[in-house]
Amino acid sequence: MYPGTFDPLTNGHRDIIRRAVKLVDKLVIGVAINEAKGPLFSLEERVDMVLEEIEEFRHTAEIEVRPFDNLLMHFAEECTANVIIRGLRAVSDFEYEFQMVAMNQKLNPDIETVFLMADPQHQAVASRLVKEIAKLDGRVEHFVSPSVAKRLKEKL
Repeated sequence: MYPGTFDPLTNGHRDIIRRAVKLVDKLVIGVAINEAKGPLFSLEERVDMVLEEIEEFRHTAEIEVRPFDNLLMHFAEECTANVIIRGLRAVSDFEYEFQMVAMNQKLNPDIETVFLMADPQHQAVASRLVKEIAKLDGRVEHFVSPSVAKRLKEKL
């Protein structure tokens, strides 16, 4: 399972998905509702965006996209996931993820977390920064697909 808010889905997310489907037979992409983050796109828009962007990877593994609003470990259990895929960009990501893994292991020690390092060309890409660039009328084409760039432009 690969969880995230995906607001919006970036080229970094796509890279992690591309690599994750090489490791598993089935990948559940969990789109977190997470209203606390104040998403730009609605849950339905984010699910649609992910569905559109993963088409090219469906030949490698079965992929399911599901929204969730509960505890990650509960969602993983609902999906019968035994692995959670997480992407790492920087040391700051590692510190946060390290804490999350420790807590998740206490909640369910049978579910492992696997980290995939971001490709160097995507290490600085964060959805938050992409939205900020787009809001200020900057070019986001290096960070997201043309389809997502269009959605951002229409939304803003």
